[in-house]
Amino acid sequence: MPSAFAFNELKLLNLGNRATTMFGKKSISEERTAEAAVQPVVENELQAAHAPVQVRKPPQVPATAKPENAEQYYSLKKEIFSALIATIDVAALSNMDGEQARNEIGAIINDIVAAKKAGISMAEQNDLLSDICNDILGYGPLEPLLARDDIADIMVNGANQVFIEVNGRVQETGIRFRDNEQLLNICQRIVSQVGRRVDESSPICDARLGDGSRVNVIAPPLAIDGPTLTIRKFKKEKLTLDQLVRFGSISPEGAEVLKIIGRVRCNVLISGGTGSGKTTLLNCLTGYIDHGERVITCEDAAELQLQQPHVVRLETRPPNIEGQGEITMRNLVKNCLRMRPERIIVGEVRGPEAFDLLQAMNTGHDGSMGTLHANSPREAMARIEAMITMGGSSLPAKTIREMLVSSVDVIVQAARLRDGSRRITHITEVLGMEGEVVTTQDLFVYDILGEDEKGNIIGRHRSTGIGRPAFWDRARYYGEEARLAAALDAAELKAAA
Repeated sequence: MPSAFAFNELKLLNLGNRATTMFGKKSISEERTAEAAVQPVVENELQAAHAPVQVRKPPQVPATAKPENAEQYYSLKKEIFSALIATIDVAALSNMDGEQARNEIGAIINDIVAAKKAGISMAEQNDLLSDICNDILGYGPLEPLLARDDIADIMVNGANQVFIEVNGRVQETGIRFRDNEQLLNICQRIVSQVGRRVDESSPICDARLGDGSRVNVIAPPLAIDGPTLTIRKFKKEKLTLDQLVRFGSISPEGAEVLKIIGRVRCNVLISGGTGSGKTTLLNCLTGYIDHGERVITCEDAAELQLQQPHVVRLETRPPNIEGQGEITMRNLVKNCLRMRPERIIVGEVRGPEAFDLLQAMNTGHDGSMGTLHANSPREAMARIEAMITMGGSSLPAKTIREMLVSSVDVIVQAARLRDGSRRITHITEVLGMEGEVVTTQDLFVYDILGEDEKGNIIGRHRSTGIGRPAFWDRARYYGEEARLAAALDAAELKAAA
């Protein structure tokens, strides 16, 4: 029995003048041949000829709700999409701007829907138009999610499963892709914007979107159930320490101390687990760098958003298809030292570049910063030591620790708690050595007191009562002594109360 939405070929051949102008008429046999062969070709040509246009409209229904009659909707969408791309004029479309292309596609879709007598509502027809325009001009089903500023992460596990994180909670959406081929095409479109590729020969790729959002793709054969795409979204509005105070991530006194740490050029490591807010916190601290300083950033995928006028942004490069031309993080950090930096910012320390960063911190590049994965300040120091050792260093452990002590001034620990909230749990100074053990002191800690009836963590940031931190003389040198004393006094009074 033919489909309820079987295509009426005779009526398609009699579409209006607009469709004739844009798509040109073909015979029925030509259409059938083209429909089978041209779809992936058109998508790939559009990818190269027409960079993604940001056709981002808020979803008509919440992203977490599956549309009614989902199978019927996706079946109709697939038929209309196939009919559209079987007759599309790629050259004409690639010469149009985003809005004009959308209008032209909308006109022909309306004619196709009318010819098919699909019997769908105007709202459903608008949804179809938006979905198909996003498929052709943008990032397909991802567009409604990318348009939402309340989403922190988008996790695509194959064509039929999309999860998002909102307010610290992971939830499944009703969004899905036509098939794994469409998902892989969109992944390729994303990574090609930054000169990278993902396919069977190179199935793992790190990239970024235009707004700095971090992207990771892992494709078959490594991803067994279809391409896996993970996007760490950045908010459109850059967060500040004052906003983190309002969110409860840090106390006002702790935020003031962090501002001073940024201003007086302490060397800082930001430690935390995955999704704990390390990069966000690093962005916040860089906001207090003097605008006259030359700052060089090194990242795997450029996502830092420094506001200073004198910033050089460097990005690693994967090997080409012959396995040549790779530029590692260590290559970038080493090269930084020849570029007259005043501060070096490393987006994430994860390998032997840790040794070069410590050397830079210890040779006149005060105020350098970096992030790493660790669960506590002491674990962060152990990880630095391990990364240097894994890089082939033959230095004794004590020598590495002495280098760490002389290089790093402050470790800031971030954590994502079990209720999904993010907190700065420690502001810790690195003091020195006692024998072969590194000594530290906490300036601020976060105490968990319990949870409320909704399962939200209840806690407080507490000063440890250190009235004179080790960077006191540095604060005096930069004229921040009085502000530091006021912040520490206020924190101690609050702790005593």
